[in-house]
Amino acid sequence: MKALLLGGRGAVGTVVRRELERSGHSVTVASRSSETPVDLHGDLDTLSESAIDHDVVINTSGVERADLATAVGDTPLVDISATGSYLAHLRRSAVGLVVLGAGLAPGLSTLLVSDVVDVPGDAVDVFVMLGAGEKHGAAAVEWTEGLIGSDVFSPPEPGRVINLRESVRATGPDGVKRRYLRADFPDHVLLSGDGGPTVRTYFTLTSAPMTSSLALVARIPALRPTLRWVPPIGSDRWHVTARNRRTGTERSASGAGQSEATGVLTALAAERAAVHSGHGAVTMADVMTLPEATAALNA
Repeated sequence: MKALLLGGRGAVGTVVRRELERSGHSVTVASRSSETPVDLHGDLDTLSESAIDHDVVINTSGVERADLATAVGDTPLVDISATGSYLAHLRRSAVGLVVLGAGLAPGLSTLLVSDVVDVPGDAVDVFVMLGAGEKHGAAAVEWTEGLIGSDVFSPPEPGRVINLRESVRATGPDGVKRRYLRADFPDHVLLSGDGGPTVRTYFTLTSAPMTSSLALVARIPALRPTLRWVPPIGSDRWHVTARNRRTGTERSASGAGQSEATGVLTALAAERAAVHSGHGAVTMADVMTLPEATAALNA
């Protein structure tokens, strides 16, 4: 398999490249300064030309342009974005196969939600914990900043829902009860439609003080720049839990290193996308099973 990797020098991209090359695949890293020059902020003609010679295109760059799906044509595209509005536009722009939201949340969370849904329209709560001690790339920090003061995109309930304002307390798979903040992880967008589940996602950090600080910044958006000054504090542990409100059925996965796990899952999604026979936008739940994903994480 030949993979064209956008953002191959970032925290997630380096893991994707390592995993694919370990499996014997060929990886071309594309950027403005590489041997395969692609400017994701400019004209995408060079991306279109490069995509023709590859079996899959993987976007780990953090650049969110819906016309990427058009530019790659019939070559499958795997995108790790967690921005609901962008993924909704990407879905509408799909020409060939597009895997939306590869990674932990969405991605692994999408698989967990799909596994606990029994009947159409089930309500599912997703609880995501990320490591406050992990140093994240600029794109991840920018994404978190973007939540501050913004609304959840197309929430399942009527009315306005502001990111990080509402909170609940829930017990994680490690048995610890934590405060989780309502956040715009977009499984409610990816799994929406006739008979799809109603999904609400809540987010916490391994450090309770850091979670409280994030909630404070959400209420005082002028403090948003302080997020860039905060050093990594705590562990790099993560977990994702999906809980069916009606049945109480719960599925969880956990590990260490968000970027590592995202890269491993994205590499697996790329392998599956390259041989997938369909067209149009799909989720991780359409290209792999939950046991396959957890096996890759535990390998």
